Amino acid sequence: MENSFAITTTFIAYLLLMLAIGVIAYQRTKNSSDYFLGGRSLGPWPAALSAGASDMSGWLLLGLPGYAYAAGIEAFWLAGGLLVGTWLNWLINAKRLRTYSITTDALTLPEFLSRRFNDKSKMIQVISAFFILLFFLFYTSSGLVAGGKLFETVFGLDYTTAVIIGTVCVVSYTLFGGFLAVSWTDLVQGLLMAAALLIVPIAAMEGGFGDLTGQLETINPELLTLWNDSKGEPLSAIAIISLVAWGLGYFGQPHILARFKASRSNKDLTTARRIAVIWTALSMIGALLVGVVGLIYVTKSGVTVDDGEKIFMLLVNSMFHPVIAGILLAAILAAVMSTADSQLLVSSSALAEDFYKQVFKQDASSEEIVMVGRIAVVGISIVALVLAMTPDSSVLGLVSYAWAGFGAAFGPALILSLYWSRMNRNGALAGILVGGITIVVWKQLSGGWFDVYEIVPGIIFSTLSIIGVSLMTGEPEESVKVQHAKYQKQLVELD
Repeated sequence: MENSFAITTTFIAYLLLMLAIGVIAYQRTKNSSDYFLGGRSLGPWPAALSAGASDMSGWLLLGLPGYAYAAGIEAFWLAGGLLVGTWLNWLINAKRLRTYSITTDALTLPEFLSRRFNDKSKMIQVISAFFILLFFLFYTSSGLVAGGKLFETVFGLDYTTAVIIGTVCVVSYTLFGGFLAVSWTDLVQGLLMAAALLIVPIAAMEGGFGDLTGQLETINPELLTLWNDSKGEPLSAIAIISLVAWGLGYFGQPHILARFKASRSNKDLTTARRIAVIWTALSMIGALLVGVVGLIYVTKSGVTVDDGEKIFMLLVNSMFHPVIAGILLAAILAAVMSTADSQLLVSSSALAEDFYKQVFKQDASSEEIVMVGRIAVVGISIVALVLAMTPDSSVLGLVSYAWAGFGAAFGPALILSLYWSRMNRNGALAGILVGGITIVVWKQLSGGWFDVYEIVPGIIFSTLSIIGVSLMTGEPEESVKVQHAKYQKQLVELD
């Protein structure tokens, strides 16, 4: 009883802190630019850690440790791909996207792509918004599933009740504070997540790092090889490509790209890149250690684990004082909230800026757009809540589908739009459509190369579509060329 009270008190204190940040941010949110991009005022630390925290979500403390718990060193393929993808995304996209979004005066990713190619039909903006809403429903649901597993395990709540409570927590501060609330809370949550992932496995280890390999070899020597699975079967080329290919998804994630656009200067982005890569590396190492150390602990103690994705929670509850356990378990809540809030915000901006304003009321005021955005936060969260109501939902499985969808629909279109002056409106539209549709269709296929992670064919087909259609349909109009030249000049000036 005392343990439960201590953990509950810690959780409540943490939630009150997040709500207080939301109230402060609400006072600084005056218009749609503030609500959706924070007035482009983020410094390097909030930009880097909010990008990382919103990226990693509950899967960093549940999905990845659960994968390492089951597969051992094989999980390094996935973690390595994500680390390289993080670095390349900041290196390739950050400064150019921030600069070009200023040149085009665009707040959202669909709005940027539409203005980049002077799409008078608004088809790029509307179709992009559709894919954002589709894939974010699955992505947000993964966060709510993670939150449900947390509250179910810690407080013994019914899964349905647990998911509803987690949803209310996230919606409460996202609804009012907008982008600033999301970014400031992500800064706190990112630090908490990294600290928890490093503290827990070190505390749970018996002996030093050198003893880990020997202990794992005793349990199953196949856990120590990159080239075989845990059953001793060789990893296929399809399996390795699928794991490493997760890194390709970064280039099209709207909630991460928003941090680039919201940074206060291009110079800050260089510092932010270094912070983001270091944070990601430490967090990945910690998550993998939680999985393998957790496996050793469970094997020695004889504890039964019904779901490998709960191994972090098991270690925390078993090894720490209730107050410390409450703080460490709040890291899972932090991971859930830091991603779900960003996803809700991007989804609401897609509905408000890219659907409502473009299709229904082009002369809508800034205040009206913010109001529609807030209504959208509630509506989208309710749909995601319904999707999350299956107790056996896999956090990693839900994330993988949404991750691939964004990576394929927007990654090639964004990179080529930033670097290739010959790309035109038709090419952009073709790439977005082909990338998004490929993910949906490929997911339904199986056998042979159809088992490869759907992001691989999605990105390949999207890239080929952009290049092929752009070359076949003539050069961009003159105003698009002039705008691109202005962007390249600004890039030099702002760097």
